Amino acid sequence: QVQLVESGGGLVQAGDPLKLSCAASGRTFSNYAMAWFRQAPGKEREFVARITWSFGRTFYADSVKGRFTISRDNAENTVYLQMNSLKPEDTGVYYCAAGRVAAIGATAYDYWGQGTQVTVSS
Repeated sequence: QVQLVESGGGLVQAGDPLKLSCAASGRTFSNYAMAWFRQAPGKEREFVARITWSFGRTFYADSVKGRFTISRDNAENTVYLQMNSLKPEDTGVYYCAAGRVAAIGATAYDYWGQGTQVTVSS
C-alpha cells in the first residue's frame, strides 16, 4: 500500500503561482511513477503531468506545458507540482497518483490521494 496526501491548494488570482506537494508513505516511493490529475466541477478527471520513477522523465498535458513543472524528491518521498501563470480554467481538485507504469490514463495508477482544491479567480 502507498498512502498519498496532497497539500498546497488554495485560492489565487490569475497569473499567480502555486506549488502543490504530495507526501507518500508505505511502500518504496522511488519504485513508483507519480502523476497529477485534476477534476473541474462537472467534468471528468484529466491528466496534468507525470514523472517516471527512474531518471525522472516528465510528460505534460498540452494545456499546462510550459507553465507547470512536476518534480520528485525520492529521499523525502514527495512529489511536487509547481504551477505558474495560473488561469481560471486551471481551477479544480488536484489529485496525486502513484502507479507501476508512467502513463496518462487514470486507470494506470493504483493509489490516489484525497485531492486538494485549487481555485483561480479572474
